[in-house]
Amino acid sequence: MASNGVKNGLDEGGGAVGQEKIKTDIITLTRFLTEEQAKHPEATGDFTLLCHALQFSFKSIAYYIRRSTLINLTGLAGSSNTTGDDQKKLDVIGNDVFVAAMRGSGKCRLLVSEEEEEVIVFEENKHATYAVACDPIDGSSNLDAGVSVGTIFGIFKLDPNATGKKEDILLPGTSLVASGFTMYGASAQLVITMKGGTVDGFTLDSALGEFILTHPNMKVPRSRAIYSVNEGNSLYWHDPVKNWINSLKYPTEEGGKPYSARYIGSMVADAYRTLLYGGIFAYPADKKSKKGKLRILYECAPMAMVFENAGGQAVNSDMARMLEVVPEHIHDRSGIFLGSYDEVQKVIDSHKKAGT
Repeated sequence: MASNGVKNGLDEGGGAVGQEKIKTDIITLTRFLTEEQAKHPEATGDFTLLCHALQFSFKSIAYYIRRSTLINLTGLAGSSNTTGDDQKKLDVIGNDVFVAAMRGSGKCRLLVSEEEEEVIVFEENKHATYAVACDPIDGSSNLDAGVSVGTIFGIFKLDPNATGKKEDILLPGTSLVASGFTMYGASAQLVITMKGGTVDGFTLDSALGEFILTHPNMKVPRSRAIYSVNEGNSLYWHDPVKNWINSLKYPTEEGGKPYSARYIGSMVADAYRTLLYGGIFAYPADKKSKKGKLRILYECAPMAMVFENAGGQAVNSDMARMLEVVPEHIHDRSGIFLGSYDEVQKVIDSHKKAGT
């Protein structure tokens, strides 16, 4: 005799115990991009084809990362990249995957990668109108410890008069037509946004081999008492940054509670958590790194676009809007504060109060 409201293997609602409702109307990234293209009658399909090549890169990198320990891809490759970071074996592989995919797409004219000293010009794609900036595996120093890492990318539409020179891509983030990142963690999470559009999150279904829309129209909470920053650098911070952090840790108002600290040390992972839960991610310029540590073209600007389109803010260490900063060279660096609108505003107010 069945009890607790369950009879003959069925719950009182008429469904089998433990039965899951199967969703069959699934929005894949491929479908999402096709539907977005259909909204623009003037679209040629070039952007969509470029994005298909990008998603193949993300799937490939996710595969190699998951198998890295098993197929001896952990550890250093034995060299440093152009920005001075030690290269991991997966850095090299991720970069090679990106270069091959962008070349093969036929729609990418210029490619900037953290792992390449100069701009890669695809002469075989002379009529292509897009340029891509990427950090193939951001946070790779954490790879061997199994910490989440990611890929950051930005897509620029080149000026019609562009001649294929590196100066063609020295553009502010306001020139981005799309940007986003993929985080390789417990699952591969892709976040993508387009100019003036929503921020949408996809999860890689390894069985189907497809990115599935799981987080449509993402919005970062307006405020949240969480900060993410490497306080090991606090000795070198400028006073407005120190004052701001102290105001979070030691609130002066009666009944005020200190903020929670959450720092992973992988920009993509810290940014993704901030996007989901709110708060602020900071990597300020300081007395040791006067310009900052993060690269404008393929870290700061793409992330700034994501957060602005999600309702947040992003500024550099001079409190200028990050998307308006023009890089001086392809690997130019900057400090950055990004996250919930109100939390970034507190940093801006702290600098105003200090007169900087």
